[in-house]
Amino acid sequence: MRHHAAVTEGDQFADVLRANRAYAKTFSLAADLDGRAVRRLAVLTCIDSRIDPLAMLGLERGDAKIVRNAGARVTDDTLTTLVVARYLLDVERLMVIAHTDCRMVAASDEDLRRAILESGGPETADLSFSTSADQAASVRADVERVRSYPRLESLHVGGFVYDVTTGLLTQIC
Repeated sequence: MRHHAAVTEGDQFADVLRANRAYAKTFSLAADLDGRAVRRLAVLTCIDSRIDPLAMLGLERGDAKIVRNAGARVTDDTLTTLVVARYLLDVERLMVIAHTDCRMVAASDEDLRRAILESGGPETADLSFSTSADQAASVRADVERVRSYPRLESLHVGGFVYDVTTGLLTQIC
């Protein structure tokens, strides 16, 4: 497991800003990229740092639009983002990709709220986390939510689960 040195107050972003300066020295804007999805693909996946969406799908920068949130759930914000991607950025396909060993797969939002409190976090009774004890059912429901959304009728949608231990995708729907 990789660990990084603690950062002092007032220096919270020094490590990533230093890395960005190094990146910028060799940065080359891809002249053939204009912000559209070259492969006409969008990927909705979890924020889990074990997931590298481009690498796991054999994609390169510019090939797809990547949307991430906790649990790879189709929220109202996700639908809004997909409308923009579909009609302004050439997206025709969407992969909803959940993953194994996901913290959002819980018996209930209450279980997650309790875990947040136990870790020293704040009270979150006013938040909806969209947890689910049945990940495959959640993926199917999210795919159906996109498919039935009137503004996205022309979008082709598939649901998948990514195994964080093997790197393999399994299609659910």
